[in-house]
Amino acid sequence: MNRTPDASHPLLILDLDETLLHASETPVGREADFRVGPFHVYERPSVRDFLSDVAILFRVAVWTSATSGFAVPALRAIAPPAVRFEFVWTRDRCTRRIDQETRKVLWVKDLKKVKGRGERLEQVLMVDDTPAKLQRQYGNLIRIQPYLGSEVDGELLALLSYLREICPEPNYRRIEKRGWRSRF
Repeated sequence: MNRTPDASHPLLILDLDETLLHASETPVGREADFRVGPFHVYERPSVRDFLSDVAILFRVAVWTSATSGFAVPALRAIAPPAVRFEFVWTRDRCTRRIDQETRKVLWVKDLKKVKGRGERLEQVLMVDDTPAKLQRQYGNLIRIQPYLGSEVDGELLALLSYLREICPEPNYRRIEKRGWRSRF
């Protein structure tokens, strides 16, 4: 079945760095898939097929703590032409926090901003490799293993299977998503 999601469909928000791709100022031992400025960029295996398939099930958005100068050209490079993002939010839509233990900057993605767009958080999923970025909305998080440029990685294919399974659920916040990988 091929359908185009409308406003009644759930929203899937994807992180960019270490979720859909890996970027580094130095190569990871193989040729980069493409470059954005000084960065060698490596697409996570199956990223284009994954984006095409989830765009049938969900409205898809991207929220990254990267700058727009990196995120926009990187998404242009990996997104299939038929995939339309609901929104692409970058670092300027994140909330800056200082980790009290490490004293490092953390860019938090507060889903209250998504709710402010009129979204029902019960029908919003966020895929990210860094759970601390969703400190206040763990019920919406599907944690993915960080991608560091390997040519062998099945994470997106497993995630797609999981998303197909839970897509019809009326309230994603009630689903225990920790350990989702062990089911696939």
